[in-house]
Amino acid sequence: MLNIGVGLAEKLIGTQFPEWAGLSIVPVAASGWDNQSFRLGDDFLIRLPRSEAYAGQVDKEHRWLPVLAPHLPVAIPVPVAQGHPSVDYPFKWSVYRWLTGEDAGHATITDRDAFVRRLARFLRALQEVDATGAPRPGRENFHRGGSLGVYEPEFYAAVARLGSSWDRSALIAMWERGVAARWTGSPVWVHGDISPGNLLVCDGALCAVIDFGQLAAGDPACDFAIAWTFFSTEEREVFRQVVQADEGTWARARCWAMWKASLLAAGLASSNAVELASVWATLRGLLEEP
Repeated sequence: MLNIGVGLAEKLIGTQFPEWAGLSIVPVAASGWDNQSFRLGDDFLIRLPRSEAYAGQVDKEHRWLPVLAPHLPVAIPVPVAQGHPSVDYPFKWSVYRWLTGEDAGHATITDRDAFVRRLARFLRALQEVDATGAPRPGRENFHRGGSLGVYEPEFYAAVARLGSSWDRSALIAMWERGVAARWTGSPVWVHGDISPGNLLVCDGALCAVIDFGQLAAGDPACDFAIAWTFFSTEEREVFRQVVQADEGTWARARCWAMWKASLLAAGLASSNAVELASVWATLRGLLEEP
């Protein structure tokens, strides 16, 4: 991972976009794993990939986000400029329009039912955009929208490390049902990382979805995992009805949630505080389902 600080951001802006050189540059508190982000003045956001593994996201977002944005019911990032590699920084990078909002959370959402429904409608709208020519799932987007089988060895290793208080046989049976329910439909757009940190709330309501680095066209199940990681049982049922997920898609979505939760619970992956705080509730919720 690169050490990316304000000084580097200032130098890149000053040399490549001198018209913005006088604007303040302040680190964003929650930049995420893939990029280091800085607020540029009042109106812009700088995003610099932390490593080569994430560098390909830049061209993809610049190519496809302007295509998707007009079709979606809430705001998404709008790229306004693309930076190029230099002697100081080896990758392409981006400047976006700043999107106002707070991370989604139990303290920031005022109407949970409305939030669940609006997110579900956003995902339905995303899936309905023409995906001709869209990037396909693979290593570059960590297989979001692809086959769950890629992560099967990780899942079994995690389950083996869970304590005896967990019904490991039930988790494995649930996993096997999900993997067997293969996606046979045409590829549809998937965000790839629908989580509270990528959902912005304004005045208590969902107002933007950000961080499209895992964007691809494939199986939509991965985008539904939030139903177990963030929603209550009742909210989960509302979400499923609005996204119109069939049995197979819902079974695979459950597995996406279970894969991540089991890795975190077993200490085989690290994450942000929100995900870590919810991991035990996620596993319990999965096991309580029929």
